[in-house]
Order: sequence, then structure tokens, then C-alpha cells
Amino acid sequence: MARVHGWPEAPEPLPRPVIDSHTHLDVHDRSLHGDDAPDPEQLLLWAAEVGVPKVVQIGCDVESAEWSVPFAREHSNVTVGVALHPNDAARIGTRQGRAALEKAWQRIDELARDSVVSAVGETGLDYFRTPEAEGQAIQHESFRWHIELAKELDKTLVIHDRDSHDDVISLLLEQGAPDRVVFHCFSGDAEMARVCAEHGWFMSFAGVITFGSAEGLREALHVVPDDLLLVETDAPYLTPKPHRGRVNATYLMPWTVRRMAEERGAGVAELCDVLVANTHRAFGDW
Repeated sequence: MARVHGWPEAPEPLPRPVIDSHTHLDVHDRSLHGDDAPDPEQLLLWAAEVGVPKVVQIGCDVESAEWSVPFAREHSNVTVGVALHPNDAARIGTRQGRAALEKAWQRIDELARDSVVSAVGETGLDYFRTPEAEGQAIQHESFRWHIELAKELDKTLVIHDRDSHDDVISLLLEQGAPDRVVFHCFSGDAEMARVCAEHGWFMSFAGVITFGSAEGLREALHVVPDDLLLVETDAPYLTPKPHRGRVNATYLMPWTVRRMAEERGAGVAELCDVLVANTHRAFGDW
């Protein structure tokens, strides 16, 4: 089991399956774990043992996307999203120039057309790590480009939104949203959740909802309609309590699911069924 590698002990398995709607299997490497780095197959096995048999693997730059697509071809329990993360787009555009940015977009376009790719993302805006105006302007353009790609290919748009709520929603409405939109690691308040619900956009919650400081996020969770609710890890980031501060992995997601059920006054098994159905509506069947 997971703890043989010095990882947290696995939580009690969930009573019904759920799907991790956003993870980064390729980020689990020796730079994070040293000699105890698990391979992606091991991470998937640990997840399945606690009731998470499927994942949405997110390739959020060219290198990651190029890893994710062939990996999913070999693993039927994995589907993929590909994009340039907004911070990556800003970095390329400001440091390497326009030609490099367009080359990166072109490669994402090529990869997004593969049948194992169900989503374009994560894309969006991030004003926390890109506070300067030049970088934000590039993020806006890149976000618009990804929106159009998702619409062209009829694939789900997965949004990264950090310290940029109003602009993300404004750009999405101005450009015209694809049929399926997921706000990954939803970080807004209850009012923003109502806006997303009005437009039929999915909201995915991560381990942050278990943090003591996340009362506003839990208030948002209370108003999300059942049919727009998703769950994720964003592993190896955002590890839920009681293991906050350690490296995250999909097998720890039961902590988040159980806290969601507690907050919403739902049975855990009932919530699992809702989350699985929603994930398949958001990303298709695989």
C-alpha cells in the first residue's frame, strides 16, 4: 500500500467509485520524491484501491501534453486535457517571443485532436504569479485562443482561475463559452458559484475545502447544484487535511469527498454517484 514509500497511510476506501477530474501524474518525479518517486502506474493502482479508478490527466505545457497523450493511449482509465497554462503562456511570450508562443499553440492544437484528449485546459488567467500587465495581456490572448480551440473541436474547456475571477468570466462570455466548461479547483465565493451555475458551468473542488481558512469556499460549495459538482486532487498540489503540507496524490481524494458530503449534508455513497455521473457528462465516457 502507499505507505511503503513513506507516503501518508491510505484513507478508508470510498463506498462507491469516483473520478479524479484533474491531476498531474507526470509531475510526480524525483524532484519531488527523491528515490521514493512512484511511477504513474503505481499512483493509478493506489487510487483504484481506495475507490478512484479513473483520472483526468492534465498536460499544462507542451512537454507535459506530449507525455500525457501517449500515456493515455496505453491506459484506458485515463483521459487527457492539454493546453498552455496561463503562466506558461506568459513566460513564453515575454521571454521567448511571439514566434515561440505561436509554435507552442500549434503543438497544443495538434495534440488536442487526438482521440484520448477530452479537454482543452488548463487555460485561463493567473494574476497571482503573473502580476505584470504585459504577461496578463498574453494570458488574455492565450485564453481566447484556447476557448476557440475547444469550440472548434467540441471539447471541454478546463479553466485555471487565480486572483482573476471577474476577468475570467468576462472573457469567457465575450468570446462565447464552449458547450462544456469546468472551473478547475474552484476558488470563488458563493456569488461566483451562482454565476457559474446560471451558465451551466461545472465547478470542481479540491482539498482546499478541508482547510480551516476556506470558509468562503465551503459557502460556495453549499450553493453549487448537484448536477454541476465535480471533485479533483490537482495532485501533487493542494493536499487535503489531515495531510496538508505533504505531496498530494489521487489516492488521498477520499478525504475531500467525505468533507464535501459532510458540508452538503449528503450520504457519501450518494455523492460518489453524483460525482461520477457529472464527470462523465463533463468529459465523456472512457
